[in-house]
Amino acid sequence: MAAPAHKVSVLVGTLGSMSTEVTRRVALLTLGCARNEVDSEELAARLSAGGWEVSTDGTDADVVLVNTCGFVAKAKQDSIDTLLAAADTGAKVVATGCMAERYGRELADSLPEADAVLGFDHYPEISERLSEVLDGQKIQSHVPRDRRTLLPLTPVERRTADVVVPGHLTVDEHTPAHLRGVLRHRLDRGPVASLKLASGCDRRCAFCAIPTFRGAFVSRTPDEILAEAEWLARSGVRELVLVSENSTSFGKDLGDPRLLEKLLPQLAAVDGIVRVRASYLQPAETRPGLVEVLAGTPGVAPYFDLSFQHASEPVLRRMRRFGSTERFLDLLAGVRALAPDAGARSNFIVGFPGETRADVDELVRFLEEARLDAVGVFAYSDEDGTEAADLPGKVRADTVRRRYLRVTDLVEQLCAQRAEDRVGSIVEVLVDSVDAADGGGAVDGLEGRAAHQAPEVDGSTTLVAGGLELATLHPGDLVAARVTGSSGVDLVAVPERVLSPARPS
Repeated sequence: MAAPAHKVSVLVGTLGSMSTEVTRRVALLTLGCARNEVDSEELAARLSAGGWEVSTDGTDADVVLVNTCGFVAKAKQDSIDTLLAAADTGAKVVATGCMAERYGRELADSLPEADAVLGFDHYPEISERLSEVLDGQKIQSHVPRDRRTLLPLTPVERRTADVVVPGHLTVDEHTPAHLRGVLRHRLDRGPVASLKLASGCDRRCAFCAIPTFRGAFVSRTPDEILAEAEWLARSGVRELVLVSENSTSFGKDLGDPRLLEKLLPQLAAVDGIVRVRASYLQPAETRPGLVEVLAGTPGVAPYFDLSFQHASEPVLRRMRRFGSTERFLDLLAGVRALAPDAGARSNFIVGFPGETRADVDELVRFLEEARLDAVGVFAYSDEDGTEAADLPGKVRADTVRRRYLRVTDLVEQLCAQRAEDRVGSIVEVLVDSVDAADGGGAVDGLEGRAAHQAPEVDGSTTLVAGGLELATLHPGDLVAARVTGSSGVDLVAVPERVLSPARPS
């Protein structure tokens, strides 16, 4: 369902003293991760302020702005397919986002269907650039560069650098954060919203190109984050999902590497917010103090999105990462000692250069003991500009595929078993959506998520009749529900009581 458009009209003088209202319509399509979704809402705010009617529906749009993803081959292909489909509508088509930032002119040359390719440096003037595109002007394509080189090497010096970092652009730096306008326009009205902690990354993982086009790590200040959280809560948001390229580094450039531990309880205390979820945690930086806050703070989901990537120590070293099966299992054991029902998820790469059968067996051993709730598996492929692309010991494509299928089949069984283990337990479910069976007000189904289920990636919980009357529940309600069944990673549960209503009773 398309988000409602926010209409701002532009008056254009015509014959004599007559004037005609002209509305410029832009459809903003977002691909990729939650960080891109936040960036799109910044773009939407800038466009709305510039006189554009902004929606997520390409029907009758004058311009389709595609916020692309440039992470892996499939994501890039999805971005290209979306751009081509947009061109078929007859609208002007503009590419921006990570793929546009990463490839710039190369993308423009290979995709003439796009009327412009804009990088992050274009964001502050996005309204003017789209107006030029609509007027038929030719905009010089973005020229890629390694964005890590734009910021000082020393993290604490980065705050003063004059560099465009999406999500970090202050409307009025001389006004206290809680009194500023928030540079964000919501593209949907659901009860969950992502909130950006930081951008960029200082790690040098051999398989990852993200730092080259997202830049070095830069934290937002706590007052900015809290002010945006309060704004989101006033718009009806009930759960905040904290996103960045590396959340465990938050605060290191502000002089306090433990800042996330202090910020989480403050966010959980924001009026109207019932759950705060942290994502993108690096295992090597996940300190005991942070584990304690995540596992034991009311209003903070005991949820651990840990970027393991592999479990074999030799493979991890070639990836330029740290850890091993035993270290990772110890980390998870420490989490569960504090919160036995805590959720844990991760991603893994199979087929990395030099990976052996013994390495895969070690990964399998870890997965069988880790009891993860959700797992993403990626088959390795070379990425432009990464160290791994030039490493020796490439694994044959058919072998990579075979290992990928082996691990994928395994994690499907393990995660399904983990979900089944929750049958009989009580979970706290945030209601996301309500489906009406007919026009008479009957409710056909309720979809929500328990504390161990992040949006989009970890499955969901279906609430069924047997306890509370389903028709009395609304999106944004937080309910206690008893799990009665499971299907894969998804749960079925009976709501027993409302813990926090989305609206006054």
